[in-house]
Amino acid sequence: MEPSIFLDVLASLQKLFVAYIPAAVLGSFIGYLIGINGTIYQVLRRVFEIPHSIPPIALLPITLILFTESEPATIVIIFIGTLWSIIINTAIGMQHFRRQNNNFRAAIFHTFHALKVGIWVAWFTVIATEMLIGPRGLGFILWDAYKAGNINYIIQVILYIAIIGSLLEQLLDFAGNFLSQIISDSKKSS
Repeated sequence: MEPSIFLDVLASLQKLFVAYIPAAVLGSFIGYLIGINGTIYQVLRRVFEIPHSIPPIALLPITLILFTESEPATIVIIFIGTLWSIIINTAIGMQHFRRQNNNFRAAIFHTFHALKVGIWVAWFTVIATEMLIGPRGLGFILWDAYKAGNINYIIQVILYIAIIGSLLEQLLDFAGNFLSQIISDSKKSS
């Protein structure tokens, strides 16, 4: 990996994690609170579908007006897009948890599914905003390679984007499976 690409990878990952981690924590908590009560779930799920239906990148002009700088605007739209996805998917998971007689493995599966959907939304939004407004990151250099007509560089950057996205998903899969195994082992021993 060239040093300049390495810095762009770090820039993309920094935006991703600064927005994703708080969205994951807050979204999981709110989704849990909504999902444990059937009535609240039915009402709020419909309400949360409205902001969830807006592609995060569509909020970029508003966040640029509010924050005037690209970095905070990018982080806010990544956070917002990720938050709604995690809230809704966690709430759905908690409904499955309740229907399956408080099956903790089901809760873990659905919670980590929500986190994976959130990471996909976040990663997509990072790349898309970098392509539009830069000034650094994999999306920015991908768009720069397109403008320069450098097909080899385009393919190389796309591969980096794919590998990083895949690794993030696998990391969440591993954590979910590990936690699920701990729950199973503790139930066997008790």
